[in-house]
Amino acid sequence: MARQQRIEFEGAYYHVMARGDRAEVIAETDDDREDFVTTMGRACERTGARIHAWVLMSNHYHWLLETPGGNLVETMGWFQNTYTRRFNVRNGRWGHVFGGRYKSVLLDSSDGNGDYFRILLDYIHLNPARAGMVDPEKGLGLLDYRWSSLSQGYGVRGSERAGAWMEVGSGLGLFQCEDTAVGRRRFIERLEQRAIAEADRAGISRPNEQTLQSTLRRGWYWGSEAWKETLLGLPINESLDREHGFSEQGQAHAEVMAEEIVRGMLKEAKLREEDLERLSGSDRRKVDVAVELSRKTSVSQRWIADRLAMRSASNVSQQLYRRRGEK
Repeated sequence: MARQQRIEFEGAYYHVMARGDRAEVIAETDDDREDFVTTMGRACERTGARIHAWVLMSNHYHWLLETPGGNLVETMGWFQNTYTRRFNVRNGRWGHVFGGRYKSVLLDSSDGNGDYFRILLDYIHLNPARAGMVDPEKGLGLLDYRWSSLSQGYGVRGSERAGAWMEVGSGLGLFQCEDTAVGRRRFIERLEQRAIAEADRAGISRPNEQTLQSTLRRGWYWGSEAWKETLLGLPINESLDREHGFSEQGQAHAEVMAEEIVRGMLKEAKLREEDLERLSGSDRRKVDVAVELSRKTSVSQRWIADRLAMRSASNVSQQLYRRRGEK
């Protein structure tokens, strides 16, 4: 499976999620759950990270994580390694607790209205309701589920929270709620109403944007197309392994690099965009560009064929094969 590259920068927000190895539980007892929260807090204290929302389920967890220091990998690496070690010692186990790499989806923080932040905040807090672990209509509310930032952060006074790493001010503010007994109660009541009204749907789609659920399955960012372009302009690690090149994120970066190569080589050959349509699919100058694209990027031969008007991916493959034979 294609691996996701980690993009880190100061002030980044992420939806972080990890599942248990082979879908097994990641916390068996309340001691495990308490240690999960303690280790989460220690990881944030060590790196300066802040968590705006979290929930611990039976076999997975979700965080809305902010990294003022641009150190996602450091934060998550320390947390997962430390929790795994402690879990195994406590339960007489060995091996992995989490199944593979954690998933981190960059969250669009350029939206002045905070829409993406609000939707993700609710998505995380409504997990117990979606899983049937609480049912507000039957008197078992979201606050009755102990292992989330709702019951250990948004629903209690500041002195009762685990630490400064648990940030509730931004979330409360986006819903026009103050960090007071009245404001916190309004925040909880709104979520309880959502749990009742949307028992089978926690994510909300925005026009012309990918849904949160689809992003969780295969995405690497959640936000607008304009923000995506900003992310693609950030420096990337040139030592990417080939596996990464086939991920959605890797392909997006590859296409940006490929466009730069195409424009530069067309200019050097004194060709205009419209010239590509009239030239044959075997034109030597087109093949020169195709060779460079295949050497320096991971874009597909289908992409090359479409971009250079070379008829088909099979023609691109044939022309590259012939060029190798010439050499």
